[in-house]
Amino acid sequence: MYNLGSLLSNRYLRPTDLVIGIIGAEGSGKSTLIKGLFPGLELTNDDDGVNMKSAPIYDFHPDNYFAPHTFHLDIRYELAFHQPFEIIEAVNNAIENGRRVIMEHFDLIFDQLGYNAQLIFAIGEELIVARPTVFGPFPAEIKKHADKSAVFRRMAHSAEDITSYVLMVDYKYTRKVLHSDVRHGFVIKFPEKPDIPISELETKVNAIIEENKAINCAGKDKINIGDWQMFCTGSRTHMKSSGEIKNFRLWQDYVYDPIAKEYMLVGMVGPKQGASITAIHYFDEDYLSGNTQE
Repeated sequence: MYNLGSLLSNRYLRPTDLVIGIIGAEGSGKSTLIKGLFPGLELTNDDDGVNMKSAPIYDFHPDNYFAPHTFHLDIRYELAFHQPFEIIEAVNNAIENGRRVIMEHFDLIFDQLGYNAQLIFAIGEELIVARPTVFGPFPAEIKKHADKSAVFRRMAHSAEDITSYVLMVDYKYTRKVLHSDVRHGFVIKFPEKPDIPISELETKVNAIIEENKAINCAGKDKINIGDWQMFCTGSRTHMKSSGEIKNFRLWQDYVYDPIAKEYMLVGMVGPKQGASITAIHYFDEDYLSGNTQE
């Protein structure tokens, strides 16, 4: 996510973009994305607990030579302590003086704010980048699309961690930390074709899913799945229990990447996309039009 944020910043962000909207559910990776987009930016919230210090934007004065150029606001958090008009006054004061404001949960302030962001990033299963005009797209419709697909990302990530655990414990395979994604699924890469029966591995993972083990964040880069703990860089991007993972299966062949020279284990969740491995690509007509059966 850090690398993706850096890439998106270089590709889409303009120096004149002062109003940046971030949209996504709790635990979707918004804060991590922001750190990639804006390295060094001080966030006014914290995934491990709320930072109680008041957001610097409320103290901003254009005559202050040392005032920041970029401010961050978590609108959901700010609305618990400030009236909308106070937030809007602070935002308007900043942008009227050439400062940039990044707002998480931008959809919660859009109606009162009265104008759209110049650039919106929304995180669901995929990451949506929009540069709205007065005709849209608008935060509510972007959020609706992101929320619809976000559950598959959480299911896939939870299933990936369970699969990694089984690989480590039952097959003594420890892979490097790498999360690769396909539509409604994940990819685990191997430098050589492993001697691991895929159907057997699938059965072991499904057994853990059926046990409905609780999945909890256990601090920075750690999660608990039942009574065991493992490393995870996306500790909040999970289902609440393994039983919430629906229709987990593994593609029954290792897929070879001739460029990277790697063998890939492909895991999938949710509705079946078809009998061919090519059915898991993102850009089919139904998916783009929002008509996928889910």
